[in-house]
Amino acid sequence: MRTIRNAKCRVALRGVLWVEIGLLLVSPLFSAERLDRGLVALECEAGAIYIGWRMLNGDSDDTSFELTRKGPGTNRVKLPLAHGGRRTNHLDLEARVGETYTYRLREMANPTDSPPASVTRKVTGTPRPYVRIVLQEADVDFQKIGLGDLNGDGRLDYVIKTPNFNTDPYQRPGYWKKSPTTYKLEAYDHDGSFLWRYDMGWAIETGIWYSPWIVYDIDQDGRAEVYCKAGEGDPRDERGHVKSGPEYLVRLDGQSGRVMAMTPWLDRDGYQDYNRWCRNFLTVAYLDGHTPSLIMQRGTYRLIKTQALDKDFQRIWYWEASGNNASYRGQGSHGLISADVDDDGHDELVIGAACIDEHGRGLWSLKMGHPDVCYVADIAQNHPGLEVFYGFETAQKTDGICLVEAQSGRKLWTHKQPTRHIHSQGMIGDILADYPGMEVYGGERDSNDRWLYSADGKLIEHLSKGSLNPHPLWWDADPLQELILTSAIQDWGGKILQPIEGQFIASVDCLGDYREEVITSVAGEIRIYSTTIPSASRRPCLLQDHQYRMGVVAQTMGYYYRPQLGLQAGKFTTKKKP
Repeated sequence: MRTIRNAKCRVALRGVLWVEIGLLLVSPLFSAERLDRGLVALECEAGAIYIGWRMLNGDSDDTSFELTRKGPGTNRVKLPLAHGGRRTNHLDLEARVGETYTYRLREMANPTDSPPASVTRKVTGTPRPYVRIVLQEADVDFQKIGLGDLNGDGRLDYVIKTPNFNTDPYQRPGYWKKSPTTYKLEAYDHDGSFLWRYDMGWAIETGIWYSPWIVYDIDQDGRAEVYCKAGEGDPRDERGHVKSGPEYLVRLDGQSGRVMAMTPWLDRDGYQDYNRWCRNFLTVAYLDGHTPSLIMQRGTYRLIKTQALDKDFQRIWYWEASGNNASYRGQGSHGLISADVDDDGHDELVIGAACIDEHGRGLWSLKMGHPDVCYVADIAQNHPGLEVFYGFETAQKTDGICLVEAQSGRKLWTHKQPTRHIHSQGMIGDILADYPGMEVYGGERDSNDRWLYSADGKLIEHLSKGSLNPHPLWWDADPLQELILTSAIQDWGGKILQPIEGQFIASVDCLGDYREEVITSVAGEIRIYSTTIPSASRRPCLLQDHQYRMGVVAQTMGYYYRPQLGLQAGKFTTKKKP
């Protein structure tokens, strides 16, 4: 192992080679939101400030930056950036404890056309590798977070759902619980200023499956809206169930939280019971390759209804798992994945163990029932196109863990042992250098069996313990992903890189350079951990990868499935150790 040291911040290379591929390019078909440089300054050691910022898809190989610093009572000074200012992070070793500094970043190619980004940091002498946003209520925890530019200034703002309480529609004791309060959506500006609060009301029970919501700029005016399921009044019965009353999809103004429009939600007709009709989803897909559409879905385990709407809530198409599509019944997962599975510039929908094309027609169904684990990505380097990794909740004599071709549903390899209930989110991630492509992971709910496979179907480890849903992310300076486990960011071998506090909510590239942040819920605050490890690599912001961005949108409904890179934006690649 070779280690590069800079002050007290370290970069471990771990014997792998990062294959440079140049800039990642977003598909020209998919419209992209405007993003600023995401400038962030964090104290990593006493007297050392890490500053990071974004590369964007419009940048060229020659794009360089100027970073300046201003302290109290001093003139602004230019900091000496490595490699002619072409890197996207810098370690300032001259800051002094007790002082407050303002850093300003300019792109040198267009210093007058693009306004400089600035960030202020007080040096406390105590490492604080996170951004803290104080909530309106000091003791509240939040359950989900949505990211979007609510006011059109190019900076990401934050919408959260509180409180962190969940009840499941399943009627076995211990699952469904009466809602103690109502869900609220709260919006905060990028700098932490409170914007608005929207009460979802008693018609929406406090569970993930009752309350899908998303943040995205569907009407493409440069400002994100908020969309959510809604009802009227208080339709709860004597036990607290909501079994009647109107249901809607509503659009909230991103700057004020006011209801701007509404349309009926998919109806309850045809579902056998309360548990079945209470499974609701909401996401975004670029069905025509140019403009975003809203996707509503109802149902997971049996009947499934899916509808696509345009920005004016006009129906584009409606699809139902019945009649000629009866083989799609019960194939739903705990989320919806928008992905261009056939690389034609149009998003399809992977609804679980089945796929619907951009025209609202069934593309393929595995007919295996409901998968808990479901990810779409370029998992196998030795296979063209995208793949889907599955772990099935439904008992299987074989194939309960499998990798399939995303375009056709053809199985590429399978786990040959019987499985009873592969549970939770599982994992896909490039966490080991000895195997090409990504590693995949799933485990049983009712036993300690866990399996880690290579992308080509080689069993790497059969573990007897471990998390059912480790969360991978890019954190340090090498191309392998790390994992979020037991309140820390660590590698697969268990080496801890960064402790974290609070309940994990999401990992997403929302600040700084191409590496990902960890968002946690700490009582009364949003905490956003960001890396302070210097990196020499230039990579555009992951949010400009279309499939990754759609995955971030979908994180506010259903299970948490981490966003994945798509084919159109290029790849992070590693090379096997010599």
